Amino acid sequence: MKSSIRHGLTRVAALSFVLIVFGVTQPGLAHSQGLPPDEAGAVTHLDASPRHGEWVDYDSGEGDMVRAWVVYPERADEAPVVIVIHEIYALTDWIRSVADELAAEGFIAIAPDLLSGKGPGGGGSESVDRQGAVSLIRGLEPDEVTRRLKAAAAYATGLPAATSSVGVVGYCWGGSTSFRVATEWSGLGAAVVYYGSSPATETLGEVDTPILSLYGGNDARVNATIPDAQSALEGMGKSYEVNIYDGAGHGFLRQQSGQEGANMAATQAAWPRTIAFLREKLGR
Repeated sequence: MKSSIRHGLTRVAALSFVLIVFGVTQPGLAHSQGLPPDEAGAVTHLDASPRHGEWVDYDSGEGDMVRAWVVYPERADEAPVVIVIHEIYALTDWIRSVADELAAEGFIAIAPDLLSGKGPGGGGSESVDRQGAVSLIRGLEPDEVTRRLKAAAAYATGLPAATSSVGVVGYCWGGSTSFRVATEWSGLGAAVVYYGSSPATETLGEVDTPILSLYGGNDARVNATIPDAQSALEGMGKSYEVNIYDGAGHGFLRQQSGQEGANMAATQAAWPRTIAFLREKLGR
């Protein structure tokens, strides 16, 4: 694998220290130097948040309404938009807490429930258990998912407090989805892929979105898809940054206590890099 892939917890820790201690702040912009919580701390995090979060419903273009969680930053000017694409476990409290932490960093964060209308009785994520969510997510059509994500962008950028800049960040299934939509969404400002598999190599020629990918070193199933994508994208001169964190497992941001400290070390490096990347590509 090419040398641009970063290895080693020592380097990870050093990068995390530099970004956290010397991170850029902007006067008048509410700035958090924290991290998203792990899964167990999500509800406590949400209950303690000073930011305004609310449930909204938006039309995704074919008469189907999508429910979404929107969180606003505390700032005096307009903010870029980040769409949070949930895991295969659907829209959970943990995903909502990630959206809240993105808002703490100055973004309007919108987390659409991509199971809206797909559950029993026309419900969404709230209508199924975890395994039911996995089954339903696996049955979603990619074109419909993309349409619903683009409609989320249209809704959020239409808010009076928003700029026109949009990025996506996804986790697990959402990470794969984030990577996939970057191959077909012209004008998308940034895509962040957390431990999501790469799309088919033949689709990568259409990418014009800067992509940041973040992987656990102990995730061979997903990581096996990296070399072909990296070779293709770098060969075409595309903007593609890969970070692999030694010893961390799949889903490290949600399971921060796992892998004997490696998941937390990965989180402490990956989250500041995510924020820096989104600010660079979407504006502050």
